[in-house]
Amino acid sequence: MSWTQVYEPVGPDNLALSTLVAAVPVVVLLGLLAFFHVRAHVAALAGLAAALLIAVLVYKMPAALAGMSAVYGAAFGLFPIGWIVLSAIFVYDITVYTGQFEVIKQTIAGLADDRRVQALLIAFSFGAFIEGAAGFGTPVAISAAMLIGLGFKPLSAAGLALIGNTAPVAYGGLGTPILTLAQVTGLPMQELSAMAGRQLPFFSVIIPFWLVWAMAGWHKMWEVWPACVAAGLSFGLVQFLVSNYHGPWLVDVAGGVASILSLVILLRFWRPKTVWRFEHEQDAGPPAPLPTPAPLTDAPSAVQTASLAAPGAAPAAVPLDYASKGMVVPTRGQALRAWMPWLILSVVIFVWGLPYVKNGLNRASLKMAVPVLHGAVVRDFPVVSHPEKEKAEFTLNWLSATGTALILSGVVSGLLLGLSLPQLARIFAGTVWRVRTSLLTIAAMLALGFTTRYSGQDATMGLAFASTGPLFPFFSPMLGWLGVALTGSDTSSNVLFGNLQRITAEKLGVSPILAAAANSSGGVMGKMIDAQSIVVAGVATGQHGKEGEILRYVFFHSLALAALVGVLVWLQARVFTWMIP
Repeated sequence: MSWTQVYEPVGPDNLALSTLVAAVPVVVLLGLLAFFHVRAHVAALAGLAAALLIAVLVYKMPAALAGMSAVYGAAFGLFPIGWIVLSAIFVYDITVYTGQFEVIKQTIAGLADDRRVQALLIAFSFGAFIEGAAGFGTPVAISAAMLIGLGFKPLSAAGLALIGNTAPVAYGGLGTPILTLAQVTGLPMQELSAMAGRQLPFFSVIIPFWLVWAMAGWHKMWEVWPACVAAGLSFGLVQFLVSNYHGPWLVDVAGGVASILSLVILLRFWRPKTVWRFEHEQDAGPPAPLPTPAPLTDAPSAVQTASLAAPGAAPAAVPLDYASKGMVVPTRGQALRAWMPWLILSVVIFVWGLPYVKNGLNRASLKMAVPVLHGAVVRDFPVVSHPEKEKAEFTLNWLSATGTALILSGVVSGLLLGLSLPQLARIFAGTVWRVRTSLLTIAAMLALGFTTRYSGQDATMGLAFASTGPLFPFFSPMLGWLGVALTGSDTSSNVLFGNLQRITAEKLGVSPILAAAANSSGGVMGKMIDAQSIVVAGVATGQHGKEGEILRYVFFHSLALAALVGVLVWLQARVFTWMIP
């Protein structure tokens, strides 16, 4: 069975109407989430049903191909995406049960008791490092879990983790999106890396300010401008240098480390004049001098013991209130012990991502062609320059997967913290029970994304963006934004639209390097609203069923930042052409 995609299914020269039809599944999904407060898994299943109906009835895709594309997407949603989410929450649950997360909260508060600075440290700087090493939703899961453990409100924790995980995304997973973009387009990898590195650093400087503004407002943002500058400028400078003079592999890892160190050094000499907390927390006034360290206990608290006993219960988050209760400062040894799981996690996922390690571990992988679907769908002009058969291969890289690295980190950390294997098994069972419905949601979301991809519905929407003529440099990153919003991955968006960007740019006399890189740079802003990320953030913060609230929290920020990328790319195409390699 072979089927060639059609991109104007309602009739030739009627791209506008075809685009409206292709957008129906996305409108159903986002509308149910944002306006009708429908649970995410129900909204995802409704969107999937709409996508399947349009694929079969309007695009004339054979039902067997449409069904297998949904099955393929669901499988990919569970592995590796769901596996990463489950494993990241497992590590977090271990730190909560053993009492170490309380120590982490105290060490972070020792650096800065101010919520704004804590958000910069976790959501932006630490999240950027994790994005560089792992990607695929890992930084959102970890950052959101850490923020809620520190006492952030669930909605704020989810939203801030999503906003913070933007500028690093194009170089996530040791440069995977840029490497993939080079393969898809046939353009030089180093030039694509350099071009994205001449776009994203501007936003790396902006995002910390934007993050605090979204959290506390304009006036409160300026109270911590030194921290915003330290976090953003250090990351952006390293991002530019590494991407332009080394390559895409270590951009986020190096930038994340530089950002963390810059903030830590700054906080030794500077503190905000007032300590800002959320409205539900007591106003602490000016920061008090750090008290003498007091002894801590590693024994599980009653809350943690109860959490372990009840697998369906989410780990409790106890807000910090140092002004009224007095801050207990851990010793250096206690702090190192508490941070050990996260240090082990960082080292393991970095080593796991090194090419020679990953290649060795991949030898244990199982790759299988998806029955019926593999090679049966043909992409055609103008999305590609010549007809190409779409691959559909499911890879069970059970050993090299990032989720496996996270599980290993959790087990090693738990044993070093004194837990037994039966205790770790019970904690893991509790984590599985807690995220069971969210795993279903992720599977349904990815099934929807793969259905739109293999049926050509996403390409129809992409061609609508590409038909904007002189305004194409502005809409070029918006196309990448759409791709990530639909697929949940900057890598997938580059696969989807990278070659379309190149072809369109060459027709319009725009640099194909600029347009292709813009697809990846604009795509990073779509990362905060894609269904996969929304669900991951909801799982990490215990907000299953409230994904619509998270979407409403971040949607404006996503669209506004994507539009700013569009303005920058237009200026680079028309005014600052010297910036193009």
